[in-house]
Amino acid sequence: MLKKIGVNDSVGTKLAHDITEIRPGEFKGPAFRKGHTVCDEDICRLQKLGKNHLYLIDLDEDEIHEDQAASILAKNLSGEGIVWEDAPKEGKISLHAQCDGLCTVDIASLAAFNMVDEVMCATIHSHTLVKKGELVAATRAIPLVMKRAPVERAAAIAAQHGGVLNVRVLKKARAGVVVTGSEVFSGLIEDKFAPILKEKIETLGSEVAGVKLAPDDPEIIRTAIEDHLANGCDLILLSGGMSVDPDDVTRKGIAMAGGQEVHYGAAALPGAMFLTAYIHGVPLLGIPACGLHHRITVLDLILPRILTGEHIGKKELAFLGHGGLCRDCEACVYPHCPFGKGS
Repeated sequence: MLKKIGVNDSVGTKLAHDITEIRPGEFKGPAFRKGHTVCDEDICRLQKLGKNHLYLIDLDEDEIHEDQAASILAKNLSGEGIVWEDAPKEGKISLHAQCDGLCTVDIASLAAFNMVDEVMCATIHSHTLVKKGELVAATRAIPLVMKRAPVERAAAIAAQHGGVLNVRVLKKARAGVVVTGSEVFSGLIEDKFAPILKEKIETLGSEVAGVKLAPDDPEIIRTAIEDHLANGCDLILLSGGMSVDPDDVTRKGIAMAGGQEVHYGAAALPGAMFLTAYIHGVPLLGIPACGLHHRITVLDLILPRILTGEHIGKKELAFLGHGGLCRDCEACVYPHCPFGKGS
């Protein structure tokens, strides 16, 4: 319950919540913090902030203050790799990455959470690479005082799958690269694919254990894959030979090497002819020729997820469709753009 008192009669009372000050273009934050004891010198400033009345709180058993509610919500929203400080500001708690990694959001649970009256949580996009300490979400109860039941219901929704937000560390993979194409194998043209893939792999903290060139011959492609597996590679990337031309036989070589769960095609551009497969649990990624022309392709969306140990199949490739269209901007600013942000 709230008891309203005039600000001139509030000297000696403790504030029940933060009092916000806004100076357009300069500052937004608490001018007074919850628990502050009002003194004579505060009256003028409070009035300038539009506070002609203050409120005293006497909670019933079924009621909860916004700060306590925010703490309960933050605890249950937070999964692996998420940290937060139990010090609400203006009723809000921010959630941060505990480590470098890939932030994932359970979008369905987040929506169900936000369907509960008088609570909210806003997050960054799922599958965003983040650094330790980076802000990934914020939550609060919307009223100053609310019933406990909605808070407990929202908390239960958030916790049911181990938290709505997680930051997963990228493992260090030993990657084998197979560059296919008779024109590259024979030396007619210089291979420019391997350096591109090497940079992408090393930027994510992994290493390239070896690069093999293979002509448009499925037997030789199969042998190159098997050699990488024998060398202890736990990730294999194959470039080229992924289109519909009859001499593009990379897929056949993958099948001959024992590829299982082969999914050819991703709902993303550039990268529609992307391929995923597995051999004894080792992921294989087939990268179409667009990777030579475009700085960012579907590979940049999928590779970090693979390095967290996520199993990529048809569903994951299909869900790329929402947000999976690169607008091919004249100046690429990825990852600060919508590409890949819908899934």
